[in-house]
Amino acid sequence: GLFVWRLRNTGVRQIPYRFVHLYHIANDRLITFQYFNFLKRMYVTQYNKDLSQRAKPKSDSIVSPFHELQQLDQEKKVVHKISPVSPVHRSWSETSSRNESREVKSAAETEGSVIPVGAESKEDRQWKEMKLRLDDLPGILARLSKIKLTALVVSTASAGFAMAPVPFELTRFLLASLGTGLASCAANSINQFFEVPFDSNMNRTKNRPLVRGQISPLLAVCFAASCGVPGIALLTLGVNPLTGALGAFNIFLYTCCYTPLKRMSIANTWVGAVVGAIPPIMGWTAATGSLDAGALLLGGILYSWQFPHFNALSWGLREDYSRGGYCMMSVTHPRLCRRVALRHCLALIGLSTVAPVLDITTWTFPVISLPINLYISYLGFRFYRDADRSSSRKLFFCSLWHLPMLLLVMFTCKKSVLEKEDKGDLPGRSHERAVEIRLP
Repeated sequence: GLFVWRLRNTGVRQIPYRFVHLYHIANDRLITFQYFNFLKRMYVTQYNKDLSQRAKPKSDSIVSPFHELQQLDQEKKVVHKISPVSPVHRSWSETSSRNESREVKSAAETEGSVIPVGAESKEDRQWKEMKLRLDDLPGILARLSKIKLTALVVSTASAGFAMAPVPFELTRFLLASLGTGLASCAANSINQFFEVPFDSNMNRTKNRPLVRGQISPLLAVCFAASCGVPGIALLTLGVNPLTGALGAFNIFLYTCCYTPLKRMSIANTWVGAVVGAIPPIMGWTAATGSLDAGALLLGGILYSWQFPHFNALSWGLREDYSRGGYCMMSVTHPRLCRRVALRHCLALIGLSTVAPVLDITTWTFPVISLPINLYISYLGFRFYRDADRSSSRKLFFCSLWHLPMLLLVMFTCKKSVLEKEDKGDLPGRSHERAVEIRLP
């Protein structure tokens, strides 16, 4: 017990001496705190109570290959002593006067120099208010309503009206075309209103009117309402309620289903294809007042045509769609994008063969349309195999002339109204013919 007590007392007494010993060792051997300042990358040690820094002379930026070996031999390590700097206390008046003199000198130097270009660039980069002029309003509204796409929609609706097996009525045709065009303008304007923050990130859509601020969102909504309401009323009251209902459903499908679905799932392509297939059906119902097999066939042709057309277009815009945050097949499922395009190219051949079976065209239509359908199928196969920009561009430009040519051939091979009357296959006329036969 006494031995343990003795060890404890000696240990407690020796603790201060040990701290003093460690302090002396730290001053003699250890490195100063500046060694741990890694950001400055200075190798500072304490030797003979003088701070020293290792430095290496900086080599020239451009060195000739002949003198490179000589400079490598001449490079030596140089040691520079850093003398301690004593704090200098200056009065506020001295520091302020020196700062003022520096500012005066810098101002005098800049006055004698050339006019700075940075000032003009800063003024150019300032936000400026876009003033709307009445002369520019028609062009702005045309770009807001996507006038080229609207013209394509009206042409497909006109093709559906012309393909209907009824006598042609000019007044109803003009009313149906005008109402379809107004409905398309309304849908496109609402689509641009919803996609302003996403269109601003894409090179293809960054110059749209709402993105650039050429018109206000309120004006865009008012324009969409002034097109949509009269368009649907014109189709419902001037043509028939079925066509008006199809026009209203197409606006809803494009703005409330297809537009938000573009940022959620690749199913937006199939929904968008349904939107593009409805206008020829509207043309058929405007002429006949009923949904027949011919209307569904025309809708099927437009439905299948849109896949090679849009998939080839989106293949070259993958960077833009990815930057805008859109879920497209070309971005997330590239193999599916090419496979679907080829599949629907081949489907156009089958749909063209079904037309004479449904007694819409003669049997010459599948024969005449076979070369153009085979050519677009060949380009679809090239796009599926090569998967490059060249093949996608060829398929896209082929789709631009393929659709009008196919519809033109279909119209020329259409069965005449006289043949339909002889067979009694005209819609709405079979019941009258049956009544006439029953009468004595």
